[in-house]
Amino acid sequence: MRGRITAISFLAGALLCGSALAQPRLDDEHKRLAQEVATKAIEYMRAKQDAESGGWSVAPPGRQLPAITALVVNGLRLNGVPSDDPAVRRGVAFLLSHRKPDGGIYDTLLPSYNTACALSALAGLDDPNAVAAIEPAQRFLVSLQWSEESGDNPTVARVGPDNPFYGGIGYGQHGRPDLSNLGLALQGLHDSGLDRDSPAFKRALVFLSRLQMVDEINDMPYADGSEQGGFIYATGPDAAHPTIGESKAGEIVETLPDGTKVSRLRAYGSMTYTGFKSYVYAGLPRDDERVRAALDWLRRHYSLEENPGLGAEGLYYYYVVMARALDAWGEPTIEVTSENGREESRLWAEDLVRTLAALQQPDGSFRPVAARWMEGDTELITAYALVALGAARGGTVD
Repeated sequence: MRGRITAISFLAGALLCGSALAQPRLDDEHKRLAQEVATKAIEYMRAKQDAESGGWSVAPPGRQLPAITALVVNGLRLNGVPSDDPAVRRGVAFLLSHRKPDGGIYDTLLPSYNTACALSALAGLDDPNAVAAIEPAQRFLVSLQWSEESGDNPTVARVGPDNPFYGGIGYGQHGRPDLSNLGLALQGLHDSGLDRDSPAFKRALVFLSRLQMVDEINDMPYADGSEQGGFIYATGPDAAHPTIGESKAGEIVETLPDGTKVSRLRAYGSMTYTGFKSYVYAGLPRDDERVRAALDWLRRHYSLEENPGLGAEGLYYYYVVMARALDAWGEPTIEVTSENGREESRLWAEDLVRTLAALQQPDGSFRPVAARWMEGDTELITAYALVALGAARGGTVD
């Protein structure tokens, strides 16, 4: 594996110094297609905005998920809708109506998830109320991180670096952190301007390394002998089992250096892009072994047809983290390797634009392909699609 990673590192360096950066992310044809897709999706979201509250996918009091409205607002702005647009202003007002004294932005459910998405939506706005909400929301998110400095929230414990949960952030209802919530939190903190050298990003690196399936990187027993390079979901399924690992993609058979075949937790697409993106946001060098191993996995499992390891499940969420990760990486192409060893250079943003265009329905919404993780909700997946499209286009937040 080290030989493969070294080759990838050389390739990444060559791309940075060579002519690849001069290559446009989207040609004129794909720019037009992206604009057509975005325009239809934006009109759909305008029609679906709740007339009374200004939110999207509005639920009964006590069950609201402001995160969905945050994703819509973020998706609108990333695709050129200005911050003074009435739909954006009303969506932002809906988000701010859920501010709590602790700094979080949520109703009664999933405080970290909702606050993280809200931070990304509020970032860059010139609304004084939005600006005033950012720093308290950042502090609230950081207080939910498992560390020596964890806040007083009963769902989080103060722990040291030896604890398997150290550096993670969770939903607050399973007694343990997970990569999805940590990734969203780091996204919100990054988007809202928290310095990558802050303790929150440094602590996150500890948790991230314990989810990457590479023996030399991961000190957890479930990674012994593994050379996958990708990421799993959590260090354990609950507080009672913190060291057995958890993957939503089940297990895979790996061959150890001595020829022994063992079952190991399977790394999968959405979590590997999340881990890779988090490394980039935390400022790891491009030739860091953790970054190289994750990039190698992504090259070998490149797909727009499925969420690798999960098929259709979580597909739109996968598109979001894929687009955000590759946008953060900064290359217009990714060098991919097929199972038969054939290598080719893919313009990932063009691939994504064509894929989303094929999934869009006549009314501008997107076709559900699996119901798990709320992806049967057309407002949610259309918001996901807009965010992914905006990241693929390079983002046009005003």
